Amino acid sequence: MKLRDAWARGRRRLERADLPDAGLESQALLRAALGIDRTAFFTRLNEEVPPRRADAFEQILQRRLQGVPLAYLTGRREFYGLDLMVTEDVLIPRQETELLVDAVLQFARGRGPSASTLTAADIGTGSGAISIALGYHLPDATIFATDRSPAALGVAVANIRTHGLDDRIHTRRGCLFDALDGAVDVIVSNPPYLSDDEMDDLPPDVRREPAIALHAGADGMDVLRPLIEGAAAYLNPGGLLIVEIDPRRLRAVLGLARRAFPRADVRSTDDYAGLPRTVTVALPRL
Repeated sequence: MKLRDAWARGRRRLERADLPDAGLESQALLRAALGIDRTAFFTRLNEEVPPRRADAFEQILQRRLQGVPLAYLTGRREFYGLDLMVTEDVLIPRQETELLVDAVLQFARGRGPSASTLTAADIGTGSGAISIALGYHLPDATIFATDRSPAALGVAVANIRTHGLDDRIHTRRGCLFDALDGAVDVIVSNPPYLSDDEMDDLPPDVRREPAIALHAGADGMDVLRPLIEGAAAYLNPGGLLIVEIDPRRLRAVLGLARRAFPRADVRSTDDYAGLPRTVTVALPRL
């Protein structure tokens, strides 16, 4: 079977399963099975697929049809224009989380000359996506990437090294602020924020992702609550706290943040779908 025919067959099977972007997914799975990049894929469309590689494609296609997320099958995910390794030990980075990076970069630009001394803590770093995007765009910043999962930290370390940032991004194992030695200028986090009921309603592919990165108790606030309340002791004057939220948590998170930081500027930002996705807390300078 030629490569183009295998691609078309995979696309048809994914379409029958009502999976979105079937053509792109079929290509990504086929490239993963063949171990080739996009350029090589399109230059070899008329070549025969070796039987061993055809079997590998069939196996990986079957797993996708069984609900395994595409990123876990290819082992890769793009975030903020950067290629990252992902495994089943980490949450798959999503486009809306890039809003956190945008906000921190804007905050850094607003600091002027002091941007070169910026320190940031990425709480619950997972794959290291946020830390790596910040480290790439803030070459003078010092970043602490923390997570309570040793397996997740292993993925983060690998990604940090791949992007040559291990001299400025320091990984620490610990829950919330346990891994920090002192205050920083920025605390950024995409914490677990789904309630018990919301976990039950997740699509099958999302259920494959680590529950530790998604589930936050009966009301979805088990992590956001101590994260926001505890941040006051770890933020420098004039600092920034920014967290990703579920839109259903907006009122609860805004109220919590305003009680914890009565003198701060607390506001939310919508995502690309027009839903409230982040809450920021900007502290006044002394």
